[in-house]
Amino acid sequence: MTTGTFEGQYVWHPAADDRLLARACMDVRAGRYLSAREILEESRGDFDVRAHRSLVLASEAADSDLTERWLAEEPGPEAALLWARVAMLRALRMAATGDPREGTLVRMAQVACERAAEQLPDDPTPWVALLALARALDYHDPAPEGLLTSPPGPWRLFSHILRFAPWHREAHHRFLAFFFTRNGGSASARWDVATFLSQRAPASSPLRLLPLVALVEDYDPSALLADRTWEQPQWRSTSLGISRNWLPSVDGYRFTPVLDLAYLAHALFMAKCEFEAREAFTAMGPYASRMPWSVFGEPEEQLTRARRMCGLPIPGG
Repeated sequence: MTTGTFEGQYVWHPAADDRLLARACMDVRAGRYLSAREILEESRGDFDVRAHRSLVLASEAADSDLTERWLAEEPGPEAALLWARVAMLRALRMAATGDPREGTLVRMAQVACERAAEQLPDDPTPWVALLALARALDYHDPAPEGLLTSPPGPWRLFSHILRFAPWHREAHHRFLAFFFTRNGGSASARWDVATFLSQRAPASSPLRLLPLVALVEDYDPSALLADRTWEQPQWRSTSLGISRNWLPSVDGYRFTPVLDLAYLAHALFMAKCEFEAREAFTAMGPYASRMPWSVFGEPEEQLTRARRMCGLPIPGG
């Protein structure tokens, strides 16, 4: 990982310092898919990178016919994967708006994910894309032992993915999102699953951040002392533990894990651990993500306020 120095402007694009991905995104916007194929092929052995790259590329391609054209002109595992990702994003967009075409697009995405999985049987990425559609596909398997609320959900699909990659980042986040209230879940199930998943992960894993993600999801600005929640001993200890056990490993990452760093920096800042928050912000360099800041207001304003209070450079400052 090579994090650039902060020069007064945030970089919001999710490619961050993955320069090959950034270049491929430019090509996709121009209607070209060769570089997308190359970087997806290169990432076959790194499932987290492959998941991230395919998702970012799909977000660039979802409003064009590039993936359909790629499949027709040069079919292969990478074309099939990107098509599955694009179909997934389109289905999720329709589900969010209540569009009557949702059912058709969900079924189309399901078929695309299954076909992509057939192309590379050892790649969990198509199954992770399918996991994002679990609520629309009505997956409600019984929960394993060890959870207080025993919430039904896509447990079998999740377990299938874990056989390929036990600590797959996106799979865990997609699975947790199944239980979000806005997706039809409940607060009790969300906390139960977030705790279960994080506690089974190694102390040095970014999956330890899952309860902090659930905490942001649970945020209610109208609640009494809502912004003081992160100062509670439980959350302060959780944030400091992640800072101590995971943050030092970020230097060894191929690319800056911006979103994970943002959740950690936010939690430390809210817990009034400015020194540790400063370290997380520094590890992010100039790269920024809209979450979790957008939950609390305009993202750039919230991020700038936190950086300023941690004594770090800000745009125009």
